[in-house]
Amino acid sequence: QVQLVESGGGLVQAGGSLRLSCATSGRSFSSYYMGWFRQAPGKGRVLVARINWNGGSTYYSDSVKGRFTISRDNAKNTVYLQMNSLKPEDAADYYCAAARGPNFHWSGYDYWGQGTQVTVSS
Repeated sequence: QVQLVESGGGLVQAGGSLRLSCATSGRSFSSYYMGWFRQAPGKGRVLVARINWNGGSTYYSDSVKGRFTISRDNAKNTVYLQMNSLKPEDAADYYCAAARGPNFHWSGYDYWGQGTQVTVSS
């Protein structure tokens, strides 16, 4: 069992930055792929970034590539999402999730945090 708790969301002006954190507890954090998803009102939950167990492989959706950076610290059991040059369309609830493999779809993730809200003002 893995428990995930996100933090770091909030209100930011367009062009600003936020850093989301996802603290985990439980066993074998370092064995999981970790993903950050977002869900805007009325839309589905979409993967924006994913990282493998040691940080050596990452994935970014086209919408965030070059602006967001995912990283992890296995010693602290924490995964991060640095979000720069934020746009109003980045506003959403952001969720971290853990998976056994390099999955793109939310259904492939076994454990989820409760989410943190990001609001971007124009």
